[in-house]
Amino acid sequence: MEPVWDGITRPKTLGDEALRVRQEVADAGKNYDRPRVLAILAENQEFINSTRLGGRSLYAPLHQAAHGGAAPDIVHPLIDLGAWRTLQNARGERPIDVAERCGHRLLLGILSPELKRRVPIGILLKVQAQFHAVIRGRAGREVQEYGLRLPELEPLLEFEDVPGMYGGFHYWLAVDGVEAKLVSESWCRVVQGSGQRHEVTSAESKLVEEGFGAASRMSPGLHAR
Repeated sequence: MEPVWDGITRPKTLGDEALRVRQEVADAGKNYDRPRVLAILAENQEFINSTRLGGRSLYAPLHQAAHGGAAPDIVHPLIDLGAWRTLQNARGERPIDVAERCGHRLLLGILSPELKRRVPIGILLKVQAQFHAVIRGRAGREVQEYGLRLPELEPLLEFEDVPGMYGGFHYWLAVDGVEAKLVSESWCRVVQGSGQRHEVTSAESKLVEEGFGAASRMSPGLHAR
């Protein structure tokens, strides 16, 4: 499955069917109905990293499994479906942190993130702050109107080669390590030639190209919908 940052937080953002399925996933996870969670996600894999709309905990299915001490035969399929082990809840906890807090030590090995890229966390957070400023500069009205959750960059470290995608924002680590550099491409889907490419480091963001259309860009990255 192509990795997609799920920034949706409000029910009005989705259509009725997507809203229904998403809330079913959240309800089943909260009730520890693990077979139901897997059954729904097997048919709706795009919601593997989704959270309850209007909720405050920001628990995705893997957080719920960690909280309830789910068996490995539940946790492994969630990861296989694309659950991110670096995704944070509202408290800043990854699934491994939730499992440790709740005393489910048998899950710690399974939930330990397998990183393909390395960036010191302090540097990554500075890059993330610069990137969020780029997003607000490009789509601040939409961020406010829809209450969008801005992307965390730590999940990028789980991917070595990320598929090319298209859409409003799409971004990838061009350089990792202490010289980390993020490349972001963004555009308005209804305005041809509205594309902008930014290069983002821990110190600054720079506009390096503009005027292209979405159809011409298929670079590797993580798409934010």
